[in-house]
Amino acid sequence: MIGQGYPLAALVTALVTALVVLIHYEGLRLLAAVTAGRAFRRHRSALLAMMFALLALHVLEIICYGLGYWGLNALPVLGSVQGDPDLSLFDGIYLSAMAYSTASFGDLWPSGAIRVMAGMEAITGLVMIAWSASFTYMAMTTLWPGHRRRE
Repeated sequence: MIGQGYPLAALVTALVTALVVLIHYEGLRLLAAVTAGRAFRRHRSALLAMMFALLALHVLEIICYGLGYWGLNALPVLGSVQGDPDLSLFDGIYLSAMAYSTASFGDLWPSGAIRVMAGMEAITGLVMIAWSASFTYMAMTTLWPGHRRRE
């Protein structure tokens, strides 16, 4: 039998994860469109702008999950975040950053059905970070002088 609150936690987790993947896809699509077809004279500024944009994407995705933790924590049937009895939105974002980056949990950790979100966020964060890394590699082969792609 499924524990109390797990179906709701799984639904919220699925929705937040779908939003995060969509944000990442659209962000990369926009970055690709901005860099495609342009001959950057200043490859350094193009790559730096791309890196800051990727960081912003990841921060936005962490905030999405942080909102999820904050909302799920408000429903006692779903468990709670241990280490802070009154989880603030900032604490939810901090917990999210730890899960997204798979840095592990320290002073805050999920218990109960909220763990569903933490597990899925770790997997999603790993995939989004890898996706950004491969995107960066492809952009670097295009934008760095002397490292043009062979077709």
